[in-house]
Amino acid sequence: MSGHAIVVGSTGQIGRAAVESLLDDGWSVTAVHRGSTAAPSGWARRGVDERLADRADLAGVLRETGGADVLLDTIAYDDADARLLLGLAGDVGSLIVVSSASVYADDEGRSLDAATGPDDFPRFAAPVPETQATVPPGPDTYSTQKMLLEHTLLDDGRLPVTVLRPCAIHGPGSTSPREVWPLLRALDRRPRVPLTHGGRSRFHTTSAPNLGELVRLAAARPGSRVLNAGDPEPPSVADIVLAVGATIGHEPELVPLDGAPESRVGRTPWSVPRPFLVSMTAAATELGYAPVASYAEAVEWTSAWLRGQLAERPWREAFPLLAQFYGDAMDDYAAEDELLASRRN
Repeated sequence: MSGHAIVVGSTGQIGRAAVESLLDDGWSVTAVHRGSTAAPSGWARRGVDERLADRADLAGVLRETGGADVLLDTIAYDDADARLLLGLAGDVGSLIVVSSASVYADDEGRSLDAATGPDDFPRFAAPVPETQATVPPGPDTYSTQKMLLEHTLLDDGRLPVTVLRPCAIHGPGSTSPREVWPLLRALDRRPRVPLTHGGRSRFHTTSAPNLGELVRLAAARPGSRVLNAGDPEPPSVADIVLAVGATIGHEPELVPLDGAPESRVGRTPWSVPRPFLVSMTAAATELGYAPVASYAEAVEWTSAWLRGQLAERPWREAFPLLAQFYGDAMDDYAAEDELLASRRN
């Protein structure tokens, strides 16, 4: 199946990959974004109809383009966004909406949003299926608002809605790319990189091309469903640091630290006290999904894009949201050197 697709948030990391995947499958694509990030230069040649518009303008975009067989919303956040999308019924055949795997809660009710340390970090016995309990919908946190989004969409019934729950996404176009942490150390040729939890932490990654493949399959088979989105063989933190380093030919010595020290030294954006992994069985069963890239393969594209951004300006200017989230922990080399020196004594 192919037809006309509208992608909202089209120049971000999810939107870019989804547009490319849909184009490759024969869809005509209208790319909607607000203009803060430029669209890839090749889109015009491939017939992408680029529209600078806000979410509130979607009804007008649909009138101008004659409607859409599928609308992908990469940035919908809460029940207000859900109601706006549902109001487009009649002009849209189906919806694909991006939520988050952070909505899951363990059997004791522990969740990522509420975790403050090892004691209350969620504990899952196996990769999490879509049937796992979630946080309750509500206005309090990122994840509870995502559940408001999901419930409002899925309970309505006017449109087929595929809800996708990705994990730690990476790809060109990100506004807060976690891969900056290992890439900075690789670019600066740091010979030794300390890692908390022995570098064994596993927080499921989601490469944008794999998410784009899920979008392509869901667009071709409209239905109401919830599906996880995670990479095959999710890498450990040690794997991630080495994979990112390999993109520029750097192989540091990894220095495992036992547990999580008092300081943030060695604590990467994926460092967690227990694994947080999702099951991809439902996507394979429901849609015949198979990943199109491993993390190591996809991070080559992420790294190349990041290097282009960092060649133009310092990382704090290139990614202010990342600076807000992580601050000096992203590149506190002085603290790292002090700790590494103490371990040699």
